[in-house]
Amino acid sequence: MAKRQRYLFVCNNRRADGHPKGSCAASGAEAVHTALKEELGKRGMLKLGVRPCTASCLDVCHLGPTVAVEPDHYFYGRVTVADVPEIVAALERGERVERLVIPDDQFDESR
Repeated sequence: MAKRQRYLFVCNNRRADGHPKGSCAASGAEAVHTALKEELGKRGMLKLGVRPCTASCLDVCHLGPTVAVEPDHYFYGRVTVADVPEIVAALERGERVERLVIPDDQFDESR
């Protein structure tokens, strides 16, 4: 299998119910991962284009579900299943969905 152009790391970290940080899995990340696989498959982008992978904690719990886009080095935050078609369309065009991109100054949850 050839190396893909991009990898989408979808945080699927799960914490106990009621944990103050919450968890991406409890916020719908598993459904986001599944939807990404389906949408990428529909567009024929899975083989060489983009590989959605599950990941453990990406340290941006307060903005979950989160998706790290590599090798482009940006993160999407508060991603929903409804956002997936827009994300995949942007990837297809070599762009990103700016409204979902987590700004550098928002990675620290204490801010």
